[in-house]
Amino acid sequence: MTLLLDDAAVRAGFDWNLAVSALREAYAGAADNARYPARGMARGDHGWLRTLSGIPANDGLMGAKQIAVSLKDARGAFLINLFDQVTARLVALLDGRSVTGYRTAATSALAADLLSAPGPLDVAVIGSGFEAKNHVRAVAAVRELKTVRVYSPRAESRARFAAELADLATPIQSADSPGVAVGDASLVICAARSHDESPTLHGDWLRPGTTVVSIGSTLPEQREVDTTVIALSDVIIADVVDEVVDDTGDFIASRAAGLEVADRVGALADLVAGRHLGRTSAEQIVLYKSVGSALQDLAVAAMCVRNAERLGLGTRIPDFVVPKGK
Repeated sequence: MTLLLDDAAVRAGFDWNLAVSALREAYAGAADNARYPARGMARGDHGWLRTLSGIPANDGLMGAKQIAVSLKDARGAFLINLFDQVTARLVALLDGRSVTGYRTAATSALAADLLSAPGPLDVAVIGSGFEAKNHVRAVAAVRELKTVRVYSPRAESRARFAAELADLATPIQSADSPGVAVGDASLVICAARSHDESPTLHGDWLRPGTTVVSIGSTLPEQREVDTTVIALSDVIIADVVDEVVDDTGDFIASRAAGLEVADRVGALADLVAGRHLGRTSAEQIVLYKSVGSALQDLAVAAMCVRNAERLGLGTRIPDFVVPKGK
């Protein structure tokens, strides 16, 4: 039987702690880059189709996420397929929309936990939407939060952000400007881009010892942090090093400004596996930059499938994709 998980079932079966644990295990065994090839992109007159595929090193479920986007009305659909590595049997099909948001935040939480100094965190969040809320919940699952300060341009959005996170045992404060939000934060989460793609986080606002998480600029035309943030970062950790350094607007702008980052950039897989030291002093400014990857999608999707099976969620249908021999 093949398990089908729509978005409601994915949400019902999701768990932040299990997601971070699944990602930690996946990254610890991710040294073989051939397991996760570069993402593919097909472009047409009316839309585009992106594919991210991979095979985990722990003999877990292999598969792919596909993102289909209509250019006519800017609508998109996300589909994840998971196969058994040994039998090639189709195990599950998932709506990948929520998985995409969850995996980004859970991976950020993993990185923030490893890169932040020990102790409770004072968190600043730039942005108040889906990704911003997910990031606070994800970090709260792995670290104690002392305070959370949120900035977004509209006061009503900040109020809604605080109301929707009221179940967390953490004071959530509204800031009238991003600089005020960042203030004395030990962890800064950037989860929103400006409409004109000007940076929303400036390095002049950061104090020594800050950890920065940047997830909102993944394409050459997008900006989220200014060049000063990158110049001040003693350590930079990327989920996909070549894509972060070569293909994101923040690093393209830094290169144009004459900044060299090669000796400061390390891979998240190396950090998780202990091959990269990460932060080595309490005073360092550390940046984690994410563009997303198939490893993240597949690790979290497989976790959702395991939890859905345990909880009796989803719909089971007879196998309709049957592996064939030669």
